[in-house]
Amino acid sequence: MVSEAGTKLHTEQYNWAGNLRYAAAELREPATVADLQDLVAAAPKLRALGSRHSFNRIADTPGVLVSLEHLAPAIDVDPASMTVTVSGGTRYGTLAAELQRQGYALHNLASLPHISVAGAVATATHGSGDRNGNLATAVAGLEIVTADGGILTARRGDAGFDGMVVNLGALGVVSSLTLDIEPTFAVSQTVFEDLDWDRVLENFDDVTSSAYSVSLFTDWSGDRIAQAWLKSRAAADPEAEPKQTEFFGGSPATEPRHPIAGVPGTTCTQQFGVPGPWSDRLAHFRMEFTPSKGDELQSEYLVPREHAVDAIQAMRRLSHLVTPLLLVSEVRTMAADSLWLSPNYHTDGIGLHLTWRQDQPAVEAVLPVIEAELAPFGARPHWGKLFDGDAASLTPLYPRFADFKALAERLDPEGKFRNSFLDRAVFGS
Repeated sequence: MVSEAGTKLHTEQYNWAGNLRYAAAELREPATVADLQDLVAAAPKLRALGSRHSFNRIADTPGVLVSLEHLAPAIDVDPASMTVTVSGGTRYGTLAAELQRQGYALHNLASLPHISVAGAVATATHGSGDRNGNLATAVAGLEIVTADGGILTARRGDAGFDGMVVNLGALGVVSSLTLDIEPTFAVSQTVFEDLDWDRVLENFDDVTSSAYSVSLFTDWSGDRIAQAWLKSRAAADPEAEPKQTEFFGGSPATEPRHPIAGVPGTTCTQQFGVPGPWSDRLAHFRMEFTPSKGDELQSEYLVPREHAVDAIQAMRRLSHLVTPLLLVSEVRTMAADSLWLSPNYHTDGIGLHLTWRQDQPAVEAVLPVIEAELAPFGARPHWGKLFDGDAASLTPLYPRFADFKALAERLDPEGKFRNSFLDRAVFGS
């Protein structure tokens, strides 16, 4: 059925993995920013819904869910400032293809190109690379539809801007973002298999700095790492570069690989060191295929780089609990930033990503154990994935946590955008 302003109404909305049903009675899909403003102003309770790739209730509300998926992507490149402005619901794959067509690039992409720009930024979602900040670090400006239906415009350098970028949806609905871009570049991706854990940990900095982006895939059992994915900026003459035949005990894969054992690699981005556009290599999965596995759960913990090896060893000690529940786990790195609620606020870090089998009671039972084991290392959970911690445990991990709460309370004094997730993870005592 269609309502005023051409907005569609729906019921029975689920997230991407199907592990939760949203409590909202309806989902509205405005066609214009003006429609969005009217919806926000009129709704007592409202939350923005991105590409539904969150595994917890961060996007949920008992009120109205609003999706920006049907707003025009409006990809507007400004060559003078080297930025691009897009609507919040634009998916990274759509944006990347258009930027590549025009000769530009983003500095990084997440594993999935299917996720929305605003949703990924709001939760500090990231790609990988020692020198690469998460996706939110590319944000040079944003426009937020606030609780009264007005539009707040903020630019990098403005007071409070670093608190507005990773916003958890608590400040309003991000209608558009302006992102830094750079000239396009080529990437080649090579997969190595069966690496030696001891060699990797003894040379961890050398491993993660060996390419523009490095991902290690493991189930935490045994003394071998299943796969290492190396994404390198391609040389001007790739044929002049010697082929690497060994990587810390691992050998090159002989057929396309998927991170999850037994799943065909045909849905993954091009491997075997074949150079291609950044837009077709930096993500793990191809835009034209259903991403990853689908019937899964995810958690992730971001740990300061100085504790990387100790945190990895802690996870290996938990193998007896973790491995039976896993599809696969990924270790990757990211650079420090200045965004208040970024898990990499003022610290280079590593991500310990866990893709679980869809057994939520069993997964939720093991999360407190993992978090207790990683607590000495200051592990911060990914905002959009499953974790057990609450505001009491998270507050000490973020020096600007109180500043963010004050910002949210100023912009949304009536709590229009508050939900059970925010009450537990941010606003609880």
